[in-house]
Amino acid sequence: MTRKAADCRDTPSVSGCTLYISGEEEEVVRAATEHAVSVHEHADSPELRTEVRASLKDALPGT
Repeated sequence: MTRKAADCRDTPSVSGCTLYISGEEEEVVRAATEHAVSVHEHADSPELRTEVRASLKDALPGT
């Protein structure tokens, strides 16, 4: 199974966040959504989870 990743550097933010999360797809969606809510003040919703899932990439080797 290919590991997936979410990278805050791919989405402009006022904080300049550089968090990189990698793991199995469901783990990354859950963690990235929690991060978006707690740090970037997004509202947790099915739409946010869909956006997070759509933005995932294959993880970099070794991550």
